Amino acid sequence: MIFTSVQFWAAFIAFLTLFALLRQAGRKLLMLYVIAASLAFFYASNHWLMLLLPATALVSWGLTRRMSHLTGGKRRALLFLVIVLDLLPLLFFKYAQPLSDLLRHMLATNFSLKSIVLPIGISFYTFQAISYSVDVYRRDFRLSVTFLEYLFYLSFFPLLLAGPITRASTFFPQIRRNAVVSERLLYRGLWLVILGIVKKAVIADYIAQYNDWIFSMPEAYSGFECLMGLFGFSMQIYLDFSGYSDISIGIAAMLGIRLRENFVFPYRSHNLTEFWHRWHISLSTWFRDYLYIPLGGNRHGILCTCLCLFATMLAAGIWHGSTTMFLVWSALHGLGLILHKLLRPILRDIRDNTLTISISRFITLCFVIFCWTFFRSPDPGTAHRLLAAIFTRMDLSYAMPFFEARTTWCILLFSSLLSLAIGEKTYCRIEAKFIRWPWTMKLLAFMFVVQLAIELNKSNIQPFLYFSF
Repeated sequence: MIFTSVQFWAAFIAFLTLFALLRQAGRKLLMLYVIAASLAFFYASNHWLMLLLPATALVSWGLTRRMSHLTGGKRRALLFLVIVLDLLPLLFFKYAQPLSDLLRHMLATNFSLKSIVLPIGISFYTFQAISYSVDVYRRDFRLSVTFLEYLFYLSFFPLLLAGPITRASTFFPQIRRNAVVSERLLYRGLWLVILGIVKKAVIADYIAQYNDWIFSMPEAYSGFECLMGLFGFSMQIYLDFSGYSDISIGIAAMLGIRLRENFVFPYRSHNLTEFWHRWHISLSTWFRDYLYIPLGGNRHGILCTCLCLFATMLAAGIWHGSTTMFLVWSALHGLGLILHKLLRPILRDIRDNTLTISISRFITLCFVIFCWTFFRSPDPGTAHRLLAAIFTRMDLSYAMPFFEARTTWCILLFSSLLSLAIGEKTYCRIEAKFIRWPWTMKLLAFMFVVQLAIELNKSNIQPFLYFSF
């Protein structure tokens, strides 16, 4: 069950009605209700593999609680054990199949594991569990948490499918307060839900259909058509994931939980370092705090910094998948971050103005889009054929016939590209105006967006891209 399906919203409205009635019944009863709903939601997505979540919660919470009373070597050893036990299910479901296939080819045997399905959401709750244990180990988080609270934290259904990866210090103080949901928070949540549906279900799902054709057989299309497919995927992955994050954060807001933004206008970044401060913020900061800094970060000279940057990006690539293409994508970003780090003393001397800012944004965006070629392509041959078509078979005479054949696709793509020109201040003013609208106008806006999504996706509803991660 996905956040953009009619079935989910029917179930959520029923859930929200009872949730509002139970708010006065006590915090424990409310948590039990949300946990039950979250596990039911997880079961609908993963069936009996949903048992991994409460099992992970029990092991992680119990060992972390024990670790919090230890010092020295025993404390470090227990933290290591918790991290290993948290990671084992994720590593098995994500990498056992490709590893067995590799060994089968290397050893020329018939041994092969049966098809292994990655449980939806396992990456996000695993990373949350690890962050909680590490924060307790570092004494960055000192609240004593009950198992009920911890299970609530790990299973909270708005976070299960798409994150954002939420830290204990953000989540637990809010559920302890049990504050009444303010009208502003509720309407901001509705705004984010509407925005997320537009991004994911209206635009990303529709333009994905053409993008899939291009990346399945780029040699069958002209250079212009391939370029449009690459632009399309660049917007698709941003709108798909940021839209799902908006819906997650919006649903949490309706339940009284404030979560931090996960995407902040990443395609407006001036450089690659800024891009990773704006793109999938919860994941990039997770890798920064729990891998890059422990490896040494920028504390031991420029060479160490560059090696740590590259290793962290390779780890991010491995997290996305076991194929060579994810390693190529992450290695390119690692090299790009290193280059920016080395050139930073020179770049500081360049005065910021409209021209230099525009040029830096253009260069950053071009590099990011180029790298998406390798992220989306199933193999190196596909990436090579696509880029070869763009650079050797480019013919702008295809532009008008392309627009006439795919008018709706072009309108949706170019509208989303034009939206990149909207600044953060303008966005905040639009959000504030929506919050001040009468509730009838908000309801009509929601119904209109849902109907638009249904009309555009009657034939082919796309799955959430990050389900495979």
